[in-house]
Amino acid sequence: MDRKSIIILLISFVLILSWSRLVQHFYPPVPVTIGTNGVASATNQFGTNRAAATADNAPSPPATLSAATVPTFVAPKAAEVLEVLENENARYTFSSHGGGLKLVELKANGVVKQPANSGPVTLNTQAPVPVMTLLGDEASQGDGLFTLIKTATSVRAEKLLPNGLAVVKEFTLGTNYLLSVSVRLKNGETQPLVLKPQEWVIGTATPLGPHDDALMMGLYWYNGVKPEHIDKAWFANTTMGCAASVPRTEYEGGNTNVIWAAVHNQFFTIAVVPKETAPRVVSRRVDLPPPSTSQLGEDPKTVAKPFGFQTAFAYPAMVLAPGQQMERQFHIFAGPKEYNTLAHLGDSFGNNLDLVMDFGGFFGFFAKALLLSMNGLHALGLPYGLAIIAITVIIKLVFWPLTNASTKSMKRMAALQPQMTALKEKYKDDPQKMNLKLMEFMKENKVSPLGGCLPMMLQIPVFFGFFTMIKSAIELRGAQFLWAADLSQPDTVGHLFGMANLPINPLPLIMGVTMLWQASVTPPSPGMDPTQQKIMKYMPLMFMVFLYNFSAGLTLYWTVQNLLTIAQMKLTKTDPPATATGSVPVKAVSVAPKKKK
Repeated sequence: MDRKSIIILLISFVLILSWSRLVQHFYPPVPVTIGTNGVASATNQFGTNRAAATADNAPSPPATLSAATVPTFVAPKAAEVLEVLENENARYTFSSHGGGLKLVELKANGVVKQPANSGPVTLNTQAPVPVMTLLGDEASQGDGLFTLIKTATSVRAEKLLPNGLAVVKEFTLGTNYLLSVSVRLKNGETQPLVLKPQEWVIGTATPLGPHDDALMMGLYWYNGVKPEHIDKAWFANTTMGCAASVPRTEYEGGNTNVIWAAVHNQFFTIAVVPKETAPRVVSRRVDLPPPSTSQLGEDPKTVAKPFGFQTAFAYPAMVLAPGQQMERQFHIFAGPKEYNTLAHLGDSFGNNLDLVMDFGGFFGFFAKALLLSMNGLHALGLPYGLAIIAITVIIKLVFWPLTNASTKSMKRMAALQPQMTALKEKYKDDPQKMNLKLMEFMKENKVSPLGGCLPMMLQIPVFFGFFTMIKSAIELRGAQFLWAADLSQPDTVGHLFGMANLPINPLPLIMGVTMLWQASVTPPSPGMDPTQQKIMKYMPLMFMVFLYNFSAGLTLYWTVQNLLTIAQMKLTKTDPPATATGSVPVKAVSVAPKKKK
């Protein structure tokens, strides 16, 4: 490959990496008004929790909810009162403003670690409203100020509104990061009480820390068949870069079939399971308090405009008859996305709560198997870094016979290349006959053009399973290996010229070197021209660029995989075909010069 081609290739890589930023610069997104994405349809679905009025003259609830009346919460002017419940897993802080769970602080216990330069793990951090806040009109929430009553294992928030509506929420400590919640609405008047559509907040997906860019943040909800996942990309509404896009500010889903919903970041989640299925789920992108000027100045990696996804169950309008009480019950899981815990809870509730791990689909099966294998090796005493290496070696041994046969086939193909080139030259004027003769020749010499591709195709599900597993395996958070302080993050050891956007990550660089080494020892595919061979030789550089900022666990797996593949190629022996079988020796296919007419 000449210098010009290399320069063009490098420019292409740079354009690929910077394309989205260039599009955002030249085609900035058009802002939209919050609340225009169709909350009105929420009132057309009535779930199993709707209370029916018994009075014949009860007024009808409103049929629609306009965009201008999207439920909001205005913080009370009175001083905030906080109450705390605590157990071996977490510390729960409840607020009188909204009468809900304001903050969850997870303790370093089991899989929840505190990596270096990282503070305690908190959920619903700096969210605009607490968990289980009731959003609606003034008739439902009043001034939003609740009275908190604490016991040894529970906190009760209660409020009596001027219209006679009594709201009582009771939070009770459980095990395995669980809270049990009951909410009651009671009409204490002698007249029917009309309540407009309401939302019960299940929590806000917030970043893990000041450096988290929210790529792994979003919400899940489960309809009994499959989970629906909404993340930053959905709200950004990005196109392929060909046109400007209008960002979304609100999501709405469900049709009386919301079995559970969860907000999450990369390793932690708040999942709420209603006792009876909820009608709908709604989520909005909300701005979080910005960092201070000093924080931005001291650490350039701090995200200047943090945001979250506030999510809630949406219930339709209802009418409470005089003296009637309506009660809803929920279970709240606020903790790590740890597979065994979530799978156990999912079995207990019968609702597949472990789907929050994103282990669904075809590759999810491999991700689950790899995670259980890694945890099994760790239970035997191996650190997680060595466990990843051990799994890679085991996978290579499992595929060894197939890869060995493939390598031999590729080497035989390379040895037979002169005869195949001669065949192509002899029958170049008859492509159909040329292909037929080539197939006969390869069959006689027991080689196949697919021999080198089949093992690679079979290992693709394993690679994507590894990728899926590593990106959400909380076990790797804070796990150290060699110079990598956290296998769930890039193994940054410094920065070029002291610039935060130019990190030095050794493992991806080593991975790129091993990929180039592997490409150099891999026999070329038959029929590939020299230019294509050079392109394929340097193609690994593109993967190194794409994976440069991925987790150290993934690049460690790929590096070890490359080294084992190189070793296998060196060890694999093949009997060189001294004389190709069949009637096509090189002499026999030499082409005589054409006679002049």
